[in-house]
Amino acid sequence: MPDYSDSHLKDILRRTKVVAVVGVSMNPVRPSYYVARYLGLKGFRVIPVNPGHAGKLLFGETVRATLSEVSEPVDMVDIFRRSESVPPIVDEALEAFPKLRTIWMQIGVEHPVAAAKAQARGVDVVMNRCPKIEYQRLFGELRMGGFATGIISSKL
Repeated sequence: MPDYSDSHLKDILRRTKVVAVVGVSMNPVRPSYYVARYLGLKGFRVIPVNPGHAGKLLFGETVRATLSEVSEPVDMVDIFRRSESVPPIVDEALEAFPKLRTIWMQIGVEHPVAAAKAQARGVDVVMNRCPKIEYQRLFGELRMGGFATGIISSKL
């Protein structure tokens, strides 16, 4: 698993304003839902992307079927899909957003070849991490209670 410095992750989270979340769920108990919701509550504009829910409203935004349907600039694409699904998402993101700064792959999601392609275009890549957990940890919101945990609370 790649190792990312805290300062690098903080820089990504500080500079990011608009996040397209690929694979977001409409179900509030799914991690993709509450991570996207959390990011929205922290001031990020979250653009939901899921072809199965296209046209519905989520967090005040219309769900898009694909990244190509997003007309506004996006700083970060957060991927909630299986690792084998990552390459076409990265390709579409690089095509759709010429000023894209970050591709973020959620916990359990890694694709070194797709990551290298994005990095070759000057895009930062984070794999196998959660921006919600990293935000909480880096900006002092995560309370550990004496031991480290990777469990995400669904109570926001």
